[in-house]
Amino acid sequence: MSQLPAFVQVIVLLAVIITSFNIIIFVHELGHFLAARWRGLQVDRFQIWFGKPIWKKDVNGVQYGLGWLPFGGFVALPQMAPMEAIEGGEKHEKPLPPISALDKIIVAFAGPLFSMLLALAAALIVWQVGKPKDFMPATEVGYVAEKSPAEKAGLKPGDVITRINGEPVNGFAGSLESIQERIILSRGEKIVFTVERPGVEEPIELTSGFETEDSKWYQRRALREVGIAPAGPAFIGEVMPKSPAAKAGLKPGDQIVSVDGQELRSRHEFSRYLEANDWKAVTIGVRSPDGKVREVQLTPERPLQPKGRDPMIGVGWNVEKDVDVRIVKPAPLTQVVDSLEMMWVTITSVAAPNSSIGVDHLSGPVGIAKVQFQMLKTDNGWRRILAFMVLFNVNLAVLNMLPFPVLDGGHITLAILEKIAGRPVQAKPLEIVQTVCALALISLMIFVTSKDIGDGFGRGSADGQEVVFPD
Repeated sequence: MSQLPAFVQVIVLLAVIITSFNIIIFVHELGHFLAARWRGLQVDRFQIWFGKPIWKKDVNGVQYGLGWLPFGGFVALPQMAPMEAIEGGEKHEKPLPPISALDKIIVAFAGPLFSMLLALAAALIVWQVGKPKDFMPATEVGYVAEKSPAEKAGLKPGDVITRINGEPVNGFAGSLESIQERIILSRGEKIVFTVERPGVEEPIELTSGFETEDSKWYQRRALREVGIAPAGPAFIGEVMPKSPAAKAGLKPGDQIVSVDGQELRSRHEFSRYLEANDWKAVTIGVRSPDGKVREVQLTPERPLQPKGRDPMIGVGWNVEKDVDVRIVKPAPLTQVVDSLEMMWVTITSVAAPNSSIGVDHLSGPVGIAKVQFQMLKTDNGWRRILAFMVLFNVNLAVLNMLPFPVLDGGHITLAILEKIAGRPVQAKPLEIVQTVCALALISLMIFVTSKDIGDGFGRGSADGQEVVFPD
C-alpha cells in the first residue's frame, strides 16, 4: 500500500473502516433477523444506519435499506415494540397476532449473541495470525516533570513503581494493570505510589495528587496525569539536515547514554536537562549500533514557538525501543475475557462519582474510525484491526444487553415484566417511552461524536491523550 499515492491510501483505509463497521452492524442485526424468521415474526425492514433510507429494495415483503444517520442499524419487528417514529415505518392497518414473551426474549438476545460470536470468530483468527503486544514493560521512573504532582510527592528518576493505590502494576502502559492506566482510572483525590528506591531497603509509599491538561468546551476533559515518564533508551530514529544533531555527527540508530557525565534514564530526562542547562553546549555519550561509545559536543537551539517546547536538537526519537511489539497469540477466550474486563472497568469508571472518567470520554463512530485509521497506517495494522474487532463486538454485545428501552436488554426486560404481569405493556405508552429513549440515545451519540471531532483541534486522539502505534 505504501507504493500507492497518499490520497488513494486514504480512500482505501476509509473503505476498510466503513466496511468493518457495516460488517459489525450487519452481523448483529442478522441475529435479530434470523431469530425473528425462526420464531415466525413479521419482519418489515432490515436497515443499516438510522433515519430515512438513502437506498432501499423490497425482497419477499421485507424492505432492505441504508439510512442516512450513521448510528447502528435495526430490524423493524412491529410485534416486538412500536418504533415507527424512529425507524420511519408505517403502522399496520390491521393488528398483527401477538407473540409470546419467550419469542421476544429469543429475538432480542440473538443480536448480542451474534455480536459475541463475531468477536469469537475474530479472536480465533487473532489466535492463529497473532497481534502486536503493544506493551511498555518499564516500571522504573525515567523522568519526573518539574513542579508536577509526582515531584511534589517525592517521586524521583530511578524509582521503581510496584503498586498504585495498593494494586500491583504491570508495565507502564498497554494493560489495565499498567502504571498509566492505573493513574487514569484512579478514584478520589489522592494517588498512593509504592516504590522501590535504590539504596533504600524498605518500599516507600508516596501520596500524590494529579492534574489534567486544560481543554476547550468542545473537547473531552483531559485524563489524569502526575508528570512521569518511564525509563528507556534514548535511541535516535532520524536526524534533520543541518541541525545541531547533524553538526555533532549523530546518526539514526545512535543511543544517547549520558549527558555531562550523568547516566541518562530517558529521552524526557535529556530534554529537561538541556532546558535546565539554559540551552548551553553539553557533552553527550553516544553508543553506536556497533556498541562503541563516543563523546560529542552538542549545542541545542532555543525554540521560538511555541512557548515551553522542548529544546531543539533536530532528531526524531525511535519510540519502538520503548514498546514491546512482538507478535503474540492469546487464546480466544482470553481475548474475550480481557475485553469484558475492559468494558466493566469503563462502565464502572463512568458511573463512579469520584472518577475523572465521564460520558464525554466515550467514543462515537468518528472517534472509533480515527483509532482504526491510526492502526491501519502502521505495520501489522490489519492484525490490530482484527484484535480491535474482538473488543468492539464484545462492547456492542454488552452495551446492547443493558436494560435500557430501545436496546436489546430493554426488550428482554419488558418481555420478562410482561410474563410476570400476564399481559403485554400498553402500546401507546410503550411507543412514547421507546421514542424518548431512542432520541436520548441518538443525542448521546451526537454528543460524543462532537467530542470526537473537537479533539481533532489540538488533541491527539479520541480519549484526549496521544495514541501511539509503533510503525
